[in-house]
Amino acid sequence: MNSEDQPRKTRNALGGPFSRFLRLIRFSHTIFALPFACGALFAAANGWPSSRILVLVLTCMVLARTAAMLFNRLVDWSLDQRNPRTAARHLLIGKPTASILLVLSAAGFILAAASINRLTFALAPVALVVIFLYSLTKRFTAATHFFLGLALAVAPIGAWIAQSGRITLPPLILAGGVICWVAGFDLIYATQDYDFDRREGLRSLVVNLGVARSLQLAQWLHILMFAALIGFGLAARLGAIYFGAMPLVAAALIYEHRSARHLNVAAINRAFFQSNAFVSAIFLIAVGADRLL
Repeated sequence: MNSEDQPRKTRNALGGPFSRFLRLIRFSHTIFALPFACGALFAAANGWPSSRILVLVLTCMVLARTAAMLFNRLVDWSLDQRNPRTAARHLLIGKPTASILLVLSAAGFILAAASINRLTFALAPVALVVIFLYSLTKRFTAATHFFLGLALAVAPIGAWIAQSGRITLPPLILAGGVICWVAGFDLIYATQDYDFDRREGLRSLVVNLGVARSLQLAQWLHILMFAALIGFGLAARLGAIYFGAMPLVAAALIYEHRSARHLNVAAINRAFFQSNAFVSAIFLIAVGADRLL
């Protein structure tokens, strides 16, 4: 059998090309950051934004995240092969294909940003640098979780600029909350890689602090995130509907941390996806209802 035939047969067994691509970039996780961008957009527009701005913001979000995930996969290609949790990623698509798609998605993001306003166009390359930086941080710092948070925090700031053409206090507060939120849940998720990171000598906050103290830090970060959501509501002058939904966010975060205590992979994955998807969805519904009703 030709040496290239086995990877090709394995990829075919994993589904069609488009399905494999979506799995490679973990497209389902778009639900985490996208609602915060849309919520910021609705708040900045004081209601429903124009169809043009909405479509362009969604396009920028999808393309930027796709570029970031492809860059991450390419940078960590050999590392992922050695990690049992990610060992099959390189089988989903070939490295040359991933490289081409990275260039196309990054270029598409810049073109979409240029179609919104001058400030979004000027900041688009900066946004790409920020979201790409996360993939490199594990080589020189244990604070990689906070860089991931920064990468996702770009989204609500960008959406606010897309609507208003300027940066004001509300999106900065929301971005701070997103950084704390993402860093917290990524710390929980990273406990799965404790043994691998220690064996590979990777810079890991979970390895430095230990699992128990990492989970404690994640709790404090989510408390700060919740405070930031309250601060955003005050700064953006949101009303009773928004603040009335905040206990639901708190309940989801509490559920996430109680599930993570079991240190069970299934429980962590369930808490990671379900709780955080619920938090982001409630935020968007709360902002949308408050501005539109």
